[in-house]
Amino acid sequence: MQQIREPFKRTCKMTTHSLDAFQVIADQSRRQMLMMLSKDSMTINAIAENFDMSRPAVSKHVKILYNAGFISITDIGRERHCVLNQDGFDELQNFINYFDKFWANKLGKLQSLLNNKLKN
Repeated sequence: MQQIREPFKRTCKMTTHSLDAFQVIADQSRRQMLMMLSKDSMTINAIAENFDMSRPAVSKHVKILYNAGFISITDIGRERHCVLNQDGFDELQNFINYFDKFWANKLGKLQSLLNNKLKN
C-alpha cells in the first residue's frame, strides 16, 4: 500500500533553531540532492550512493529538505521515494520576485533620467 507523506511544516527544526529556505539550500549536498531530484524521483538509498557520507547523514539532509517543503517522500513497499515539491521553492521565488521588481523599478527610473538628459 502506498502512503504519501506531505510536509507539515515550512521550517525545519534542528536542535534549538529553525532553518529558513535559504539556510536549507545553503548546504552544497542538499543543493546537489535537489538537482538530482529535478531529473527524476529517487530512493534515499539511490541518493546516498552519490555522496561520500553515511546513510544516516544523507537521511538527515533528506529530512531537512522534507521538513522545509522542498521534497515529498512516498513509501512504496519497503522503499522511500523522494520527489521535488514546489512548496519549499515558493519562499525563494517570493524573495527573488521582490528584488526583481525592486531592480526593474530602479532601472526604469535610471532609463527615464537618461532619456530626459538626452532630450535636453
